[in-house]
Amino acid sequence: MNLLRAASTVSLLTLASRITGLAREWIVATQFGASAWTDAFNVAFRIPNLLRRLFAEGAFSQAFVPLIGEVRARQGDAATRDFVDAVATVLSAAVLLTCVVGVAGAPVIVWMMASGLERFDDGVLMTRLMFPYIGFMALVALSAGVLNTYRRFAVPAATPVLLNLCVIGAALTLTGAMPSLGLHPVYALCAGVMVGGVAQLALQWPALRAVGMTPRVRFAPEGLRQAWHHPGVRRVLAQMAPAVLGVSVAQVSLLINTLIASYQGPGAISWLTYADRLMEFPTALLGVALGVVLLPQLSAAQAQGETEKASGLLDWGLRLVVLLAVPSAVALLTFPLPLVAGLFHYGAFTAEDVGQTRLALMGYGVGLLGLIAVKVLAPGYYARQDIRTPVRIAVVVLVLTQVFNALTVPWLGVAGLSLSIGMAACVNALWLLVGLKRLGAWQPLPGWGRFLLQVGSGSVLLGLGLGWGANTIDWIGLQPQWALRLSLLMGFLVVGGLGYLAFLHLVGLRLSQFRRRG
Repeated sequence: MNLLRAASTVSLLTLASRITGLAREWIVATQFGASAWTDAFNVAFRIPNLLRRLFAEGAFSQAFVPLIGEVRARQGDAATRDFVDAVATVLSAAVLLTCVVGVAGAPVIVWMMASGLERFDDGVLMTRLMFPYIGFMALVALSAGVLNTYRRFAVPAATPVLLNLCVIGAALTLTGAMPSLGLHPVYALCAGVMVGGVAQLALQWPALRAVGMTPRVRFAPEGLRQAWHHPGVRRVLAQMAPAVLGVSVAQVSLLINTLIASYQGPGAISWLTYADRLMEFPTALLGVALGVVLLPQLSAAQAQGETEKASGLLDWGLRLVVLLAVPSAVALLTFPLPLVAGLFHYGAFTAEDVGQTRLALMGYGVGLLGLIAVKVLAPGYYARQDIRTPVRIAVVVLVLTQVFNALTVPWLGVAGLSLSIGMAACVNALWLLVGLKRLGAWQPLPGWGRFLLQVGSGSVLLGLGLGWGANTIDWIGLQPQWALRLSLLMGFLVVGGLGYLAFLHLVGLRLSQFRRRG
């Protein structure tokens, strides 16, 4: 398997997800702007997303993917199928209980997450409407882990597109019907989220059937008992315990940031959400794609004792991160106003919203390299079934993030929150990198010095060009001429990207160097 091609496939499908995600945010921004209502929706949607990252895509995936890779490599497909059935049974029972507790306890959850929310009661109701989404996403995470282990990367990467399309469809078709139900039009988005959860799980099922791994869930008492006592389930739970702590550290940081933002005035949570959506473009295209491709390969290499191969995989991933994350960070820092104005400054989204979102986006730009690198470095530990080390680092980074918040938020407001996350992510990535090197899990291959010089020089030239474009055009004043503004935005980005790659080619850096087979 060509790893660069696999990562590119995941990246392209993730790009489709992020493009539809931007379209989703564009519709929300133009119809509702950044208001107390959008704050309520963003908090309510963030709660099941937080649990999804905590228990489904986060801790569960970190524990499950290395173990299913090991079971398949050592025991074959029949044992893998039994393992998947047992895990699916226990996971389904756990998320069903979680959904019941979450719907009942929504007022307490919303108060803990955003007690300063202006539309608090609406935040509670939206949370109750969308909380079952976590149940579908837990099973989607299980399916994605199985499919990635069988090197079927396309379907899991394409699945998030369905959520965005469902929310867009609901916003366009159901908004007008909400007032007749006594609800604000923003409630249409909640219906879209729930339909999207069902659609994502439905898309995975045929792909699982194709590899013979459709989970068989057994809720009968005997089936539950057998699943609970399955040795693989016990190993997943044992690995999840530190993984939950590690992922929860990041989610606690997000919760604290949301709580702080809820006291920064109406719209503050939404400004941070819009900036986060733009930041997710490079983090998903690079970090998530590489992490998805690398973790099964690293796990297999570690299970077979191929330490040198695992080190080479990490080195390959890190070079791709530097190659693409550095210019992306430069773009966020030098070109934020055109990005925000060109994508969101329409309808109810005001010039003030543009300015505040722009500052938050620049904060993310400072730490973008760290945010992406963590997603490549952490699998280096997970593949060794060492989840405790990233957890210990994450706990310290959580404390450090709040120190940064105390220093930056009084000065920068919402932008201080994103800046703190970015700076702390850089510390996290550097710590993980040094640890891997000390363990001997990563030994840098020759040529790093020249490589960094090539990428650094190209990024400086890119920044000069984008900075000129950002400062010589009245991006806010072009709001009525949206077609011209979007054309200029895309023109600068395309020319800048092609110019960066052309410069690298001139100085001897070839993309063909990154072809690698796993």
